[in-house]
Amino acid sequence: MPRARPTPLIRTLRELYDSDTPVGHRFRYGLLAFDLVTLLFIVVTSFLPRTDLVEWLDVLFGVTILADIAARLVVSRSRLRDLAHPAMWADLAALVSFLAPLVGEGAGFLRVLRTVRLLHTYQLLARLRGDSYWFRCYEDVILTVVHLSVFLFIMTGIIYESQHLINPQIANYADALYFTVTAVTTTGFGDITLTGTAGRLISVVVMILGVTLFFNLARALLQPRRVRFPCPQCGLRLHDPDAVHCKACGIVLNIPDDGADAFVR
Repeated sequence: MPRARPTPLIRTLRELYDSDTPVGHRFRYGLLAFDLVTLLFIVVTSFLPRTDLVEWLDVLFGVTILADIAARLVVSRSRLRDLAHPAMWADLAALVSFLAPLVGEGAGFLRVLRTVRLLHTYQLLARLRGDSYWFRCYEDVILTVVHLSVFLFIMTGIIYESQHLINPQIANYADALYFTVTAVTTTGFGDITLTGTAGRLISVVVMILGVTLFFNLARALLQPRRVRFPCPQCGLRLHDPDAVHCKACGIVLNIPDDGADAFVR
């Protein structure tokens, strides 16, 4: 039995979400911009009282996220696999938190999981490499900064939501961010501490994982620049910018020096 042809709506959605066309690229960059605006909204509203305007903006963001999730499932060729993806779980949890005003639930903590969507946008890497010479030059540094930023944002949200009701030292989001940064950078002024067993466990997680990510950023900033160009014989991908021969196999390399094809790190 022949497979039914997709409807015009499904064809349009697939072009927007999956195609390698200028329209699809612009649309996915727009989704990335929306995700960044969503995160900014989460941070800003953590300092504001819960007014009717904030509640309605919550619902507006929630409806938009719901439409995005529905569209992704419509165009998906493996819905079960996509539903099992952690990024989808994070989006569904964030969706509940944004639509919570409709049912009168306090689920603000869950919205911090929206940051996982930043990791999902790494599918844009290939496009960014093709569109931006600056991104190609500093790809490793950019990705390390994104990893560290996502970690800081998630841990700051967890600290704020778990401590602000029981810890007078965590009065707002800035206090939670300040503690997270001092712990990650091993500064440890000691003027803010987390209370309770849960607070100590959170501190351990911040120190172990955060310090690792921070040192990865320092390594990416300080290590010598390398050119990312696969050797046609042995496959070695990283070479010195002025390399003539591959250090692994000795074959002559023809590394482009105009930045058009070689990815620099």
